[in-house]
Amino acid sequence: MNWETMQVYLGLGDTKMHWIVRVFLVVLVTLTVNFIATRILMRIDKQLEKTKTPWDNVLVHAAQKPIGVFIWLAGLSVAAEISGKELDPNFISFIRATREVGIIALLTWFVLRCISESERTLISSSKVANKVDYTTASAISKLLRATVIITAVLVALQTLGYSISGVLAFGGVGGIAVGFAAKDLLANFFGGLMVYLDRPFAIGDWVRSPDKNIEGTVEHIGWRQTRIRTFDKRPLYVPNSTFSLISVENPSRMTHRRINETIGVRYSDFRLLPTILSDIKDMIANHEDLDTNDIYMVNFNQFGASSLDFFIYAYTKTVDWRTYHNVKQDVLFKAMKIIESHGAEVAFPTHTVHMANDSQMTLLSEQAKNAQHSPDEPSSQEQPAKK
Repeated sequence: MNWETMQVYLGLGDTKMHWIVRVFLVVLVTLTVNFIATRILMRIDKQLEKTKTPWDNVLVHAAQKPIGVFIWLAGLSVAAEISGKELDPNFISFIRATREVGIIALLTWFVLRCISESERTLISSSKVANKVDYTTASAISKLLRATVIITAVLVALQTLGYSISGVLAFGGVGGIAVGFAAKDLLANFFGGLMVYLDRPFAIGDWVRSPDKNIEGTVEHIGWRQTRIRTFDKRPLYVPNSTFSLISVENPSRMTHRRINETIGVRYSDFRLLPTILSDIKDMIANHEDLDTNDIYMVNFNQFGASSLDFFIYAYTKTVDWRTYHNVKQDVLFKAMKIIESHGAEVAFPTHTVHMANDSQMTLLSEQAKNAQHSPDEPSSQEQPAKK
């Protein structure tokens, strides 16, 4: 559509205007249309927030900025064509190519915003009944964004006159060379893909590896590396290919925490030990913070160096680290009170020294004197006289 046709539709008559006036009018109309469109979209968004489905808001949010840029692109391209005819007619072909590429970029931007808004909705929207975990949503979002960007680049190249088949052929040959040169990068990429698909851990999980010195909270899962915040608050960057070679433990997904403690009483309290064990076992069975549906034991274990040792084995209902230690502390305090209530005591390392009486000391002294003479050495009376 040229300016003459637009001029008639806008009610400006058919008299030829100066090109500067025409450019000014186009810019003014573009500004007005952009202002009206922005206000309309804002009102529509407020009305759609009252609906039960979140997807209409996703489309409106994704379209707000691209529509504004599209209006300005259309208006400025028309203004550029008007001025181009007066200044440089060869400039018009460049303007048209720029407009076509700009439309492709705006459509790509709109689709990318739809993907980002959908990801955010699936993770945190209150209107979604079954929410998707962050790791899965992030993986799908990244794959879709990469696909959209690659497709948009190929379409833009085709629009500019480049052969897509040549580009794809070059990409195939170059991909083989890049694959050999960047095998570590590809290993990390596919390692990250396996993390996204297998989901051994997610953002916020506490992970550790018995094979390597890795322990902390997962902060970010990228395509090349995963960032883990250690418990001394230092960031640890782990290449994704590492996770295909090591064992990873995820304590965040534990169902219980275990109490496994050994306590010793004095040997002099051995007659009281059966009753003590029975009372502690009853305490464990009736403790409100312990899961008695799982296995729990209180049994005499071994004869220690200075104590009769028994162990307490049980599982807490909580998996929170701080709450777990409070429950464990309460169990140990109650066990000590039970031991004290029976008149027994918790043992500590001791040594017993037996002192001998006077008769035993005399006998030991005589034995020591006799031991000073060797049985093979003759006495002084039996030695031959010197010549």
